[in-house]
Amino acid sequence: MAQGYLTLETGEVFEGVLIGAEKDSLGEVVFNTSMTGYQEIITDPSYAGQIITFCYPIIGNYGVNAVDDESIAPALSGVVIGDLCETPSHFQSIEKFSEKLKSAGVPGIAGVDTRLLVKTIRSRGTVKGYLSKTKGTDFAAQDQTPFWIEKVSVQNPQFFQNNGPHVVLVDFGYKKSILTALLNENCAVTIVPFNTTFEKIKSLNPDGVLFSNGPGDPMALQKWFPEIKKISQYYPTLGICLGHQLIALAYGAKTEKLAYGHRGGNHPVKEITTGKVKITAQNHSYVVMDESIDGKVFDVTYRNINDRSIEGLKHKHYPVQTVQFHPEAHPGPSDTEYILTGFVKQIAALGETQYAVK
Repeated sequence: MAQGYLTLETGEVFEGVLIGAEKDSLGEVVFNTSMTGYQEIITDPSYAGQIITFCYPIIGNYGVNAVDDESIAPALSGVVIGDLCETPSHFQSIEKFSEKLKSAGVPGIAGVDTRLLVKTIRSRGTVKGYLSKTKGTDFAAQDQTPFWIEKVSVQNPQFFQNNGPHVVLVDFGYKKSILTALLNENCAVTIVPFNTTFEKIKSLNPDGVLFSNGPGDPMALQKWFPEIKKISQYYPTLGICLGHQLIALAYGAKTEKLAYGHRGGNHPVKEITTGKVKITAQNHSYVVMDESIDGKVFDVTYRNINDRSIEGLKHKHYPVQTVQFHPEAHPGPSDTEYILTGFVKQIAALGETQYAVK
């Protein structure tokens, strides 16, 4: 393995050995605190354009299997780990973690002092980084922010037959586990591209709509806010992660970027109505700003225990709810699976009854 470097735009350099694809890569350096689930994490489309630092000290110990990918192809820009395990032990394992990175075209670096790197990100805030055989790069010359959603969304509708309610899944970079959860509830599912109009969705005759997770700044989708609002005013709607932010923005709220985001499977969230705390899986940089929520339109349903940020909203007049965390819980705890099952029960109960704004 060749020696390599992760150079941050703030000047810090971290040494290690290069693994995975043999290419240089630029990306936003973030960290995830999950102790398991590295396969699901590296295949989550929400990480498009980012270099993930794993806080857990050893990665690769149970290998990679054939069933846990969250997307067809990883969209992330790179991986940073401490200890790499090249002798995985699990009955489902079909390849090593390093082999998975290489076959997916994702560069990585191992043997890094990830504790120091995470402390640096916490003090600096999220920064860009460059993975290479050499130190440094001209960040100004490479300062481009692609529209990642366009790269991870489906290009054409995909339909999955089933016996229950019909749900349209608007794809901003959906995780396979969301689709699986809906299919497990007997939903028929149509996955549509992120820019699908209200009229097109109406022609599909769904019973409900789910706005998925996805990468990047939600304001990059500003021109679609009116369509998102119309859709949610006509169909029972659930927004997850980026979908949560987009629904809030469509109704006039604002979002802001956290210093280093919420990423991991151990984030405590309080359910306001019951006072109960749920442990949740999260992966996001942006949050809905408290002061921007119109109390006549939305109730806040969940709050983050650590920083009090908004984790869920419920519309006062329409059957619209949103959550910032991932109720499908892959990877992560299953405390909030009831949100998805409750959504399906709601649309099944409403049936053909619509409640369009006149």
